[in-house]
Amino acid sequence: MPTPKNTKPSSRKPLAYGAVIVVAAGLLGFASYKATAPDNSSSNTSTTPAAEVSADPQAGIYPELAKLARRDAGDKLAVGRADAPVVLIEYADFKCGYCGKFARDTEPELIKEYVEDGTLRIEWRNFPIFGEESENAARGAWAAGQQDRFWEFHAAAYAEGAKEKGFAKDRVKVLAQEAGVKDLARFMKDLDGEAARAAVAKDQEQAYGIGATSTPSFLINGRPIAGAQPKEAFTQAIETAAEQAKTSGKAGAGTTGDPAKGSEGSEDSAK
Repeated sequence: MPTPKNTKPSSRKPLAYGAVIVVAAGLLGFASYKATAPDNSSSNTSTTPAAEVSADPQAGIYPELAKLARRDAGDKLAVGRADAPVVLIEYADFKCGYCGKFARDTEPELIKEYVEDGTLRIEWRNFPIFGEESENAARGAWAAGQQDRFWEFHAAAYAEGAKEKGFAKDRVKVLAQEAGVKDLARFMKDLDGEAARAAVAKDQEQAYGIGATSTPSFLINGRPIAGAQPKEAFTQAIETAAEQAKTSGKAGAGTTGDPAKGSEGSEDSAK
């Protein structure tokens, strides 16, 4: 697995989540180069095992990692009810080929099956690991979100052939136009602003802090899943987590804001 271009190992300190972080980091770090490189073909997706869903519903779940769900009803980079029983946190890079495959093939089905019925919430974390253009796209996604067009930008950036055109700033502006961002002057200002840089850095540090070394990496109610696994791996983890939440009565714990409003993102636009 190659070292991400913008990784500075000396500055990446694990977050203080306790001893379990070592195990979780091992699971997330197990994703192979094939699940990380931006130029992979989609044919190898199902042959890149990373973290399996055990028959034991408690196996592989880390409560400290589950606490990373923000459940903020005003989160511009999330979709689904803030009080949904299951939260999928996605750490991804717009230059990652497998992230694009997940965004095009799997995520829309999860939204249709689980977000729309209130079971699932998806929270995006920008995790740019492929250099300057990854950073541009990440800040662009955040900037689009400030105008309630994150998921539209997400769809444009992950469209077939989009990453091959690169993510130079002029290209990111084009994607914002495609996403329907109305105030492009504000978008470009936000793109280079300190708020965007801070937001992306916060997500990035969180990803490195839990041991993620490749994209995409996921947490489903504290269960790590690394790589663009087959849809079945996600559905099994989501349904197991939903059943657990139902029996434990912990659905929606930690909700902030008005849970009935969910997030500002459009569910259909993530498809």
